[in-house]
Amino acid sequence: MPLKTSIFGSLISIILAGFIAVLSSEGGLTILGIPSLIFCAIYSFSVHWIFFIHGYFYQTEHYFDATGSLTYISLSLILIVTSCFSIGEYGFNPYSFIIGSMVIIWAIRLGSFLFKRVKDVGQDIRFLEMKKDFFWFLMTWTLSGLWVFLTYTAGLLAMTSVNLESSFSYYQYFCLILGSTFWIIGFGIEVISDHQKKIFRQNISNKGNFIKSGLWSWSRHPNYFGEIVLWLGIAIIALPLMEGFKYIVLISPLFVYFLLTRVSGIPMLEKSSDRKWADDLDYIEYKKNTPILFFKKPSL
Repeated sequence: MPLKTSIFGSLISIILAGFIAVLSSEGGLTILGIPSLIFCAIYSFSVHWIFFIHGYFYQTEHYFDATGSLTYISLSLILIVTSCFSIGEYGFNPYSFIIGSMVIIWAIRLGSFLFKRVKDVGQDIRFLEMKKDFFWFLMTWTLSGLWVFLTYTAGLLAMTSVNLESSFSYYQYFCLILGSTFWIIGFGIEVISDHQKKIFRQNISNKGNFIKSGLWSWSRHPNYFGEIVLWLGIAIIALPLMEGFKYIVLISPLFVYFLLTRVSGIPMLEKSSDRKWADDLDYIEYKKNTPILFFKKPSL
């Protein structure tokens, strides 16, 4: 990748995160004297840059996915603890525990799954050339820091809000129930589809074949559908805390959708699948009848 492109990509990531953090920080907690959303953006990039140094020095991408999960988990714990210490001044913020717990559960499950997968395979082919180029590799880690912050930003807003009412309003309860339902459904879909694909690959007779059973008969990428739904759920939970410029944090589920459907998720996997099974009539039929993302009941 050209040097200018790599540097530009890193700078745009930092500027975008900073812009959103500044607009959404008003009226929230401060951490170490820094407005909370700005602190979260700095923390996310910093953790990724630290692990980038290790990854570049040892020429390894093994901890790339795990670093994202570590950032989600540690940031959630920081905000939960900060909220607890702020009870005397602002009162307890239940969103910090509710949303923080959801994100920790999701990050532990996904992070351990991805880390074990790359360890079993031995390498991630996406990084073969990338990790040799300092600025290209740095941009990738910076984009991962942006991914954590933007994906989590709606939840972070709710978790760091202050001066909440002592009890939830009907609107807050409605959003909490609806959002939690979305999260549970999305998380369940992601877990089930990942497990189904893992079992499929462990069967030696399936070597070289593509999966089209279970949830994979309803969608070509059910795990990504679940991911989008669960983050939409968190944004719905946070909705009552948004006002004015703070509505910009609704970029969170939109960013997840854009990232998975236009950038690093589905496009890469679709190209890889097309190369492997371009002449497979069964695959051509599967692709024709099965939606790329949203669920559709398979025909009998």
